[in-house]
Amino acid sequence: MASKDIMLKIIGNHITGFGEDENSEDMMEFITEGRFFTKGDMVYLVYEESELSGMEGCTTSLKVWDRTVRMKRYGEDVGYETAIEFEPGKKFNGYYDTPFGAIEMEVLTNTVDNNIDLEGTGTLDIDCSISLKGLTEVRNKLKFEIM
Repeated sequence: MASKDIMLKIIGNHITGFGEDENSEDMMEFITEGRFFTKGDMVYLVYEESELSGMEGCTTSLKVWDRTVRMKRYGEDVGYETAIEFEPGKKFNGYYDTPFGAIEMEVLTNTVDNNIDLEGTGTLDIDCSISLKGLTEVRNKLKFEIM
């Protein structure tokens, strides 16, 4: 199992509206320290969330293989845990736990572009549509770049 400390640049773009009405609403970018390791042909990226992401005190773990990503967020101080699986063309149904309770969530993954090698360099791009039942529907583009 290869393992090393990394610097990870994360860019998140939240898009509202669809088709011609698409509007880029929120873009967030931050750089954080993380850990990269492999287990077989799977790559793991683990990092602490920041105040900027709104999830301070939370740890995020990405398990990446082929064109599938399993994202898990957890934290002792946070009080909630969320796991989402991204696989192109597939819907993931689950719950998004918040300090105010769980919200039913549906994630449709449009694309996963995995360019991370087993040495710990490269990028990972995820494009998905997220629906939080009764609240909102957005398109998210996430880019993880190992620096």
